[in-house]
Amino acid sequence: MSKVMAVFGAGTGLGVSVARAFGRDGYRIALVARSAAPLEERAAALRAEGIDAAAFPADLADPDGVAGLVAAITARLGDIDVVHYGPAPTERFTAARELDPDRLRRYLDLYTHTLIALVQQVLPGMIDRGDGAILVTQGVTAVHPRPFLSGFGPAMAATRNWLAALHGEIAGQGVHVATLNVAAMIAGSEGHRIFVADGAAAGVPTVDPEFLAGLWQRMYRDRDRFEETYPAVG
Repeated sequence: MSKVMAVFGAGTGLGVSVARAFGRDGYRIALVARSAAPLEERAAALRAEGIDAAAFPADLADPDGVAGLVAAITARLGDIDVVHYGPAPTERFTAARELDPDRLRRYLDLYTHTLIALVQQVLPGMIDRGDGAILVTQGVTAVHPRPFLSGFGPAMAATRNWLAALHGEIAGQGVHVATLNVAAMIAGSEGHRIFVADGAAAGVPTVDPEFLAGLWQRMYRDRDRFEETYPAVG
């Protein structure tokens, strides 16, 4: 039976590109994002390419909904073997001095709490099978904080800290944990559109999501590193 990959944050940028890359490798694909109609269109497009893909609309800012979401995916496709977690920003950055607790709490739910709840659901099965992967795409501010580019970064930094610890704990049990920090605008993504419209993308490089999807394939195949930043930041 084919393995299952669940793409959490299956937007028009990296999410659908990762789904396509792994789908071409024979994985059955679960696409997860908030808006049902566009998500089903993406699933249908993948099915037209010969990829077994299904849409599962869900709000990833709601950690309490994770158990039901995982149950729906496994009922339709089977146990999840590979997770890609990478919800795209849908808001603008903020200055650190303007970041308030309520806003940070929303980001922590989306980027940290839901991921932790998700891993709690899928990790025991991966360990029992002796194989699996948790792959997380984040922005480079998780690693390199920058003035006036706060908001997402503190939540992503907390996620990175937790992932690094998890990687060390389970590396010998067949489950690979890795994170990719993207130091560029991902072409075609919602975040790219927001920052271009806002004038905030000037001077920032743009990367093809298909290239990043290929990078994830190599990191998953080689399983020789926990983290990579692309493009490299000096």
